[in-house]
Amino acid sequence: MNAWVRFRRSLDRLTLYVPLIIMATLALGSWWLVRSMPDLLPADPDRPVRTDPDYQLQNFTVKNFDGSGQLTRQISGEAATHLPQANELHIQRIRIFAQNEQGSQLNAEADQGISSDNDNRFTLIGNVRAVRQADAHTPLTRLQGERLTAILNEDRLVSSLPVVITRQRDVFTSETLDFNTRSGQYLMQGRVKATLMPTAGKHTSPK
Repeated sequence: MNAWVRFRRSLDRLTLYVPLIIMATLALGSWWLVRSMPDLLPADPDRPVRTDPDYQLQNFTVKNFDGSGQLTRQISGEAATHLPQANELHIQRIRIFAQNEQGSQLNAEADQGISSDNDNRFTLIGNVRAVRQADAHTPLTRLQGERLTAILNEDRLVSSLPVVITRQRDVFTSETLDFNTRSGQYLMQGRVKATLMPTAGKHTSPK
């Protein structure tokens, strides 16, 4: 009789561990299945990258804000097409607004824009117009050209094609340009021409 009682008690204790044993078995089976998936579904290294657009946008606006809720960037366009092979977004009638932590503001627009480098680089093509708003240190500056690259995370506008720069009443033309929109300074190279207007109230004598 005592033997039967001891057997029943041992059996009762054993049943307490049955759920744990079942859960451990299921976990082991799941781990094996995950480890086996690469072998069951081998990747195809020769599979071509998709070349046709994977999504399109119409009349869109994308806004970025900083931690304080201040608008830092806004990209708008009439239409956009994303090309996955080049990871580029081609935008029609693009418009850009950007403002850095110092408050320097840039507005730019063009017939077409190509976004790359995680939306930090925009190549503007056709009837490009960019305006760096005036601040306490730099007057209003306008740029015009046919191709200009805006590197937003570096606060720069660069071009390897002729650009017209208007700074207040002064007008410059340059074959290339590297414009720091944060400081308002720009580097012009190649054949540079300048038309400097006299300051109001002063006259220059011809030489």
